[in-house]
Amino acid sequence: MNEDFEGKTVNTVPTREQIGEQYKWNFELIYSSPEKWEHDYKFVSEALDKYETYKGKILSSAAHLLGLLKLDEEVGVKLDRMYLYASMQKDTDLANSDYNALYQRVRDLLVKLGAIRSFIKPEILKGDFKIITGYVESNKELKLYNQYFDSLFRDKEHTLSEKEEEILARTNEFAGASYETFSIFSNAELEFPVVKDENGEEFNLSHARYYSAIYSNNREYRERAYKGYYKPFIQYSSTFASLLKGNIKKNSCFSSLRKFSSARESALFSNNIPLTVYDNLIRTASENISPMHRWLQLRKKVLGTSDYQPFDMYVPLFQGKSEKKYSFEEAREIMFAAFAPLGSDYIKSVELAFKNRRIDVFETKGKRSGAYSTGTAYGVEPFILLNWSGLLNDVFTLAHELGHNLHSYYTINTQPYIYADYTIFLAEVASTLNENLLLEYLIEHTTSKEEKLILLEKYMNDVTATFFRQIMFADFEKTIYEKSESGQPLTVDNLKEDYGKVYSKYMGPAVTIPEEEYYTWARIPHFYYNFYVYQYATGFAASEALMQKIKMVGETAIQKYLNFLRSGSSAYSLDILRSAGVNMEEEAPVKTVIEKMNTTLNEIEKLI
Repeated sequence: MNEDFEGKTVNTVPTREQIGEQYKWNFELIYSSPEKWEHDYKFVSEALDKYETYKGKILSSAAHLLGLLKLDEEVGVKLDRMYLYASMQKDTDLANSDYNALYQRVRDLLVKLGAIRSFIKPEILKGDFKIITGYVESNKELKLYNQYFDSLFRDKEHTLSEKEEEILARTNEFAGASYETFSIFSNAELEFPVVKDENGEEFNLSHARYYSAIYSNNREYRERAYKGYYKPFIQYSSTFASLLKGNIKKNSCFSSLRKFSSARESALFSNNIPLTVYDNLIRTASENISPMHRWLQLRKKVLGTSDYQPFDMYVPLFQGKSEKKYSFEEAREIMFAAFAPLGSDYIKSVELAFKNRRIDVFETKGKRSGAYSTGTAYGVEPFILLNWSGLLNDVFTLAHELGHNLHSYYTINTQPYIYADYTIFLAEVASTLNENLLLEYLIEHTTSKEEKLILLEKYMNDVTATFFRQIMFADFEKTIYEKSESGQPLTVDNLKEDYGKVYSKYMGPAVTIPEEEYYTWARIPHFYYNFYVYQYATGFAASEALMQKIKMVGETAIQKYLNFLRSGSSAYSLDILRSAGVNMEEEAPVKTVIEKMNTTLNEIEKLI
């Protein structure tokens, strides 16, 4: 059910036309008309030929170097805006062929640009860094690019020849084939069985219906859905193993060609993250795993089951018969109150996010599922996509996406184009800190024991999913890559064995592991993202550490945090976090999460 623009409810998924304008994106904030998009498309297409004029001459003078950087910026600004417009249009109606065609055109243009400009990096890196520093000292405009040049030359030993770089750039058209095949097979072609629901009615399982089912209070139904959902993944496990192996081999091959010792080193190198950060995360979590085990033991006790299985992980422990509902307008007011500790400047920025139809609120027919903030497109303030149903999770999702949104907003309005983005390593810090603020606000403003338990459970579920589960995935990913790169085969049996080991380690003795769970590696898309998931956990830990500093130190810590939001990529990620007061090379941020888990568990145990 959704609210329409008059606050009424409808029982079917509405069309875009049935939703009030104030709840839909205003695309004119990006382009006043489709013709303006076409104008930029023509400009960029023609500008691609200009790159040839710099080939072989980039370092011939400071003026040539600056001219190329200015061209790259001009093309980049327009392409980012074009991509934003096309991708957002597509996401409002995935079945709209015109929107999909627009999106494909800009995607093709991006690939073409990547191949054309592939000469830039190797040509610059052929020169001596002293040439660059000389130009920077003699040209005020080039001083802006100091961090850019430092980052570029850090990569010198891993950059190939111009021709080799062009070849690798062209492989982007098919290098993602393993993931694309996985995604199509898993989302569009995999046939799930028919199972019986809570009322004994038969229905076809799907991804969405499975995720709904495992929250059911009916344990037999949860088990039926769980076992049914895993059937096709088990049936085609050899295919999924082959796809995963192909993706791993591709990443390892590319990293080897670029003279990295491993795919993991290559993946972390792009953000200048040492392997010690990854290893410290796994080691510290592994040595302090007891609150995770304690939480699952408590869940088992409250559920009152003789055994506790993976399909018991998500059923609410303290939810009443009907879950509290929130209107979008109520949630908006809660955001202002919850984020007040960050000061008036932050609140003014939150207010801007709600103005001028920058949030697409309700589910509509054909609209992309889930939620996101659009990130940084220079000169355009960011947008948010939601699929609002009014549940508590939606309120937290709004807080989460506002964190990303404000991070992008502060970055765009502070940094020049070259630094007007932030790394994935930093991305989850602002979003999870907002969720922390919201949680504390809601807990402080409830007098209901039941509601407080729901909120405390919400935190424990989040720390399970975003922290420990992602570390478990990161641990597994490290293991299978190391085995593959040492020449060991990645068979179904080997993947099952390795996943079973990490699952047992992180979930602990409370959990009975059924055969199905050993195949979880086959269904997780993040294993195709090349050492991505650990950043969820580091971001969660960093935000928890920042939250503690804001509470204890006050204004000084708040200003440091706002400066973090403004920093974009003007420095390396670890240095930006250090300036905010968090060192992710140390154990302390990870242990801050552990300590809060124990405190939260103590509160839950006192209340039940």
